[in-house]
Amino acid sequence: MATRHLYLARHGAADAFGKLTDIGHQQSSLLGERLAGIPVDAVWHSPLPRATASAHELARHLPDVPVTEAAELIDHVPYVPGPAETPPSWAGFFDGYDEAEAASGQRLAEALVARFANVPGHGPRPDTHEVLVTHAYPIAWLVRHALDAPPSRWLGLESANTALTVIEYRDGLPPTIVMFNDMSHLPPGLRWTGFPGSVRP
Repeated sequence: MATRHLYLARHGAADAFGKLTDIGHQQSSLLGERLAGIPVDAVWHSPLPRATASAHELARHLPDVPVTEAAELIDHVPYVPGPAETPPSWAGFFDGYDEAEAASGQRLAEALVARFANVPGHGPRPDTHEVLVTHAYPIAWLVRHALDAPPSRWLGLESANTALTVIEYRDGLPPTIVMFNDMSHLPPGLRWTGFPGSVRP
């Protein structure tokens, strides 16, 4: 039975203008070193510069692996919950989202799932290993989808910069979340960027 292995990573740390910082480059390179022992078939990345730069940085450790932009990986709000679904702490976040913006985000989320959250093709086929360099919200949506959780449960599923999440897809079986937000490839000083400042383990 063929398995599609998705290695999801948020881009490296970036500045206020969306440009990868020196720390972001270090994080991405260390992620590439970690993935170098895996038979990666492809690296896909969001069109945004911080994800593009992260993908090319990590791909230096993956010789001859194609690095390609995927529009579905762009940063977006995948689902705008109704008032009854929205935790009080998130209520103000969705101010100003009109129906058109919410619908556009949901279409992107559906396209993301359709393209990556499945076993592609038919008949006998080998396992595939793909790296997706994207943003916290698309990762949260794919994790929520894998868990078959209610749409609003993407809220609060945060990912640190270059943290690794792995999901496996097999025909006829539910997706398997192998790991979520794993930072073991990063030294302590490079962990937890992208999260609010706090004491972390």
